Amino acid sequence: MNIMDFNVKKLAADAGTFLSRAVQFTEEKLGQAEKTELDAHLENLLSKAECTKIWTEKIMKQTEVLLQPNPNARIEEFVYEKLDRKAPSRINNPELLGQYMIDAGTEFGPGTAYGNALIKCGETQKRIGTADRELIQTSALNFLTPLRNFIEGDYKTIAKERKLLQNKRLDLDAAKTRLKKAKAAETRVSQLNSARLEGDNIMVNFSYMLNFLHVKWLKSEQELRITQSEFDRQAEITRLLLEGISSTHAHHLRCLNDFVEAQMTYYAQCYQYMLDLQKQLGSFPSIYHCNNNQTSVAPIPSASSNVIGSSALTSTSGLVITSPSNLTDLKECSGSRKARVLYDYDAANSTELSLLADEVITVFSVIGMDSDWLMGERGNQKGRVPITYLELLN
Repeated sequence: MNIMDFNVKKLAADAGTFLSRAVQFTEEKLGQAEKTELDAHLENLLSKAECTKIWTEKIMKQTEVLLQPNPNARIEEFVYEKLDRKAPSRINNPELLGQYMIDAGTEFGPGTAYGNALIKCGETQKRIGTADRELIQTSALNFLTPLRNFIEGDYKTIAKERKLLQNKRLDLDAAKTRLKKAKAAETRVSQLNSARLEGDNIMVNFSYMLNFLHVKWLKSEQELRITQSEFDRQAEITRLLLEGISSTHAHHLRCLNDFVEAQMTYYAQCYQYMLDLQKQLGSFPSIYHCNNNQTSVAPIPSASSNVIGSSALTSTSGLVITSPSNLTDLKECSGSRKARVLYDYDAANSTELSLLADEVITVFSVIGMDSDWLMGERGNQKGRVPITYLELLN
């Protein structure tokens, strides 16, 4: 029975406090009550914390979009995280593309130029997919997790203490209002009592009312001191928490550096993978055909390989490699010359001659042939060869 009586009393007290705060808040909004203003330093700290929370949420969400563009996958990962379960491993887009390329290259034949190139590209794409997976894991651990911990941990504590400070401020202002009203009522009764109204009963009533209001005034003063003390203590607690935002910024800066370093590692790996792939594809040039006259045009090798220099260079074997001007001279004369093959080349049709890197063949020009081609000869085999795949030898 005592417990129930205590609960009822506590419930009534809480309801009274809530009603008092609601009345004070409403009167403040209507301009009918005074409001205690926080000091400028505390206001600046509150503004800084709110700004930090807003931008941290935006940066965190956009980073998640950057690392995982698929919204369905993000929702799935969020659900598994809330269920405290590990999300199933999922193949990413580069890995899927790489697997398709490998399967296609295997289907076309690893011995063919196109099939071999597809397999090499697929293997590179799968390596890029692995690097992408490592970037996501590293960024989530070193960057996203600290940001999320701030939003779900530190800032929730700050918001809780800030709300408590707001309630203490309302209690303080409500106590000030009650004391102000008690003082005004006591002053009014004192003025009436000093008028010396006739009749003993009336004088007794006024005397009793004056004593009652005086007691109420003293109680309001005591309540004001208590609420003022509680407000000051809560303001100090909130201020100490808010001053930790500077430490939060320093921590987030270190996390940002970790994120940038993870991105640098990722892009450096991707660049190196593609550079290696470009070198590997040097022996698998593309062949272009003109749609207008159906004349074959010599393919252009990779820009990373040193094709023919602008001037004559002496090779390690003592042979002289000629410049493009010598190729033009050869086109204009009717003689034949020896040439070294720079890259493997697969003949596109029966009129062309397949080439192997580093072999030496005989080349000569034919009247009417396209300017980017020469006629090549190797034993009994003869066919057109692209000029850009040759080094003329003296």
